[in-house]
Amino acid sequence: MTGKRSKSSDRWLRRQQKDHFVRAAHAQGHVSRAHFKLVEIDQKYKLLSGNARILELGAAPGGWTNYIEGKLSKKGALIAVDPLPITAGVHTRVLVGLAGEDEVDAEIGVLVAELDGLTLVLSDMAPNISGIRSVDQARAMELADVARTAATKWLMTGGHLAIKAFQGEGLDDWVKQTRECFKNVVITKPKSSRSESREVFVVAKGFSGVRDAFSELV
Repeated sequence: MTGKRSKSSDRWLRRQQKDHFVRAAHAQGHVSRAHFKLVEIDQKYKLLSGNARILELGAAPGGWTNYIEGKLSKKGALIAVDPLPITAGVHTRVLVGLAGEDEVDAEIGVLVAELDGLTLVLSDMAPNISGIRSVDQARAMELADVARTAATKWLMTGGHLAIKAFQGEGLDDWVKQTRECFKNVVITKPKSSRSESREVFVVAKGFSGVRDAFSELV
């Protein structure tokens, strides 16, 4: 017997059906609407190049992964990490698990060593929403710390970091701290990000080369 959908599920379904970027993703064969967010960010901040060596955190279901793969040349490389299934090409190195966990980070470290360092760290990680704003924000900031620690550990000098974040307690301080080891740090909100959402993206360019600067925060 089919269960009755909740009111929140009905609202989500109606919103999806009306969403221009959801419809465009389906029509153009993209994995998800997240594709358009990275397109906008990349076009504005010039993050991706054909020879880029990239670590993508929170890669499932593959909305960013597909776009990245289309930008890379044979000299580029992509490591995609998520505990959930990722739609990825044969040349993408997929790791199953959560970034920040010792075993997963050890696997990432081995792959990064083979690449002789990274030029870009991307994170679309987001917490499972509990509905308690303070709890959700705290968890989101923890994931931001994980991404920044990965960047300061594995980026080459001059490399870049871009992460999904959420407006709220802790974000301004996080940005201020990040400016200590990146030349330029900005908060941006792509047009494809829903206007009612607290979702924003932080783009940090020009890594100074200071290693493990924030490892104690994770």
